[in-house]
This record gives sequence, C-alpha cells and structure tokens, in this order.
Amino acid sequence: MNKRIILTAAFFGALAVILGAFGAHSLKNLISASSLEIWQKGVEYQFYHTFALLYLSTFARYKNKLIGFSFILFSLGILLFSGSLYLLALKDAYHLTIGQFVGPITPIGGLCFILGWVCLFLAALKDK
Repeated sequence: MNKRIILTAAFFGALAVILGAFGAHSLKNLISASSLEIWQKGVEYQFYHTFALLYLSTFARYKNKLIGFSFILFSLGILLFSGSLYLLALKDAYHLTIGQFVGPITPIGGLCFILGWVCLFLAALKDK
C-alpha cells in the first residue's frame, strides 16, 4: 500500500506541476481571467491533496483500512474535483458543451476530499 500511495502521489504531483505551468504559460492567452482562476484552483487543490497522499504513506505501515479509504477518496477527489475544474476552465476556449455534465461532478470531488480527511481523522483517533 505504501508504495502505491507514493507512486500515486508522485504522479499527481508531477501532473500538478505540468498543469500549473501549462496554465501559467499557455492558457493565459487562450482563456479568460476567470477561467484561469478556475484552472489554478484545480491545480491548488491537486497539490494540497498530493501532499496529503504523501502524508498518508507514513501511516500505511499500520495496515489501517481507514488509511486505504483516505487514499482512494483523495485520489478520487483529485480526479473529480480538479479534473472537472480543468474541463470547466477549458469549456469556452474549446467550445465544449460539457458544463451541465461536469459542473455537478465538482462538488462530488469536494465531498471525496472531505470524506478522505474524515477517514484520516478517524484513523489517527484509532491509532495507539
């Protein structure tokens, strides 16, 4: 589990750097300032939860199922929350008609983040 968490965090971390640089250098001339803010918010939350995944890897040795749930929930949160923000930021520039489908996914990703933190909290309470 520990290796899987670290590999996932490394992937999401590298991707966050790439997407952040892409937003700062390539997208600023393609999308509006408000869309760029949405993009940056996706990058920001991806970074926060990449660091949370790395922190989880320190707990993985305890074989606590709650840590496993946190790992899954943080990963889903990155995919759903940040991923949907990336798509929403690009929808006008690329004439994507996905707003009505992707918009409702963002809060589901946020809920995954919250539940991941709750699982981490409970795992810490359970740890002796």
